[in-house]
Order: sequence, then structure tokens, then C-alpha cells
Amino acid sequence: MTNKEQSTALVVTPKLKPPAKKKSSHVSAVKLVDDQTFLEDKDQVRKYLPDILGRVLACIWIDQEFHHSFANNPKNTLEKNGVFLPADIFLDFEKSNTDRPKVVVYEKKKNSKFKLRVMYLQLVMMAGR
Repeated sequence: MTNKEQSTALVVTPKLKPPAKKKSSHVSAVKLVDDQTFLEDKDQVRKYLPDILGRVLACIWIDQEFHHSFANNPKNTLEKNGVFLPADIFLDFEKSNTDRPKVVVYEKKKNSKFKLRVMYLQLVMMAGR
């Protein structure tokens, strides 16, 4: 005779518990840099920041909490993730209606009213055949 708790399946599998919920954290799922990175001048910013900001744009695409944090305070979010920029370098996060986020990097010298655009990076999706 069969027991009610005995399975009639061809392959017996253990009962699984529901997955645990991931606790929210301010650290992104993707590491921006391996070690703390201190960029000291505009030349280092031009050399290393495009790769880092590429990772930032990827994180913005997949991590809503990171997106919100970066949109509100880009430089502080980079510092929380181990990237430190010179005092005269500023970031603007722009998101137009086309869902293509853009990060603009500016240099503003002390006691100056003008910002000089150093570079910008924009997430662009392309399809090929």
C-alpha cells in the first residue's frame, strides 16, 4: 500500500525552501575597481575614468538602488565604491527621455566660474545582424 507522504514521482527530488530575500545594501553587485583608486590629475582621469564610468553605466542599468544613489550624488557614490577623484573634477548625471543615461565629467578650477568638459560617456545600445 502507498503512504500519503511517499512520492510517486519517477525522480524523487527534495522539497526546497523558498529562496532567502537579499538584503539591500549600498554596495553595488558589480565591483567598479579592484582596489581603492585615487585619480590625482586630469590626465589620470582621462586615462582611467572611462573604464570605471562604463562599469557605472552598467550598474545603473541593472541596479535600481545604485542608479538612485548615483543620480543624487555621483562623486560620493564613486567614493563609496572606492574611486576618488581630484577636487577640481565634477560629474553630472543626465538621463534624457530616451533612457540613455549620460555621465559628463567637468573640470572646474578653484576661483573660476567656468567648467571645462573633460569627457562624457553615454550608454548606447546597438543591434547587429
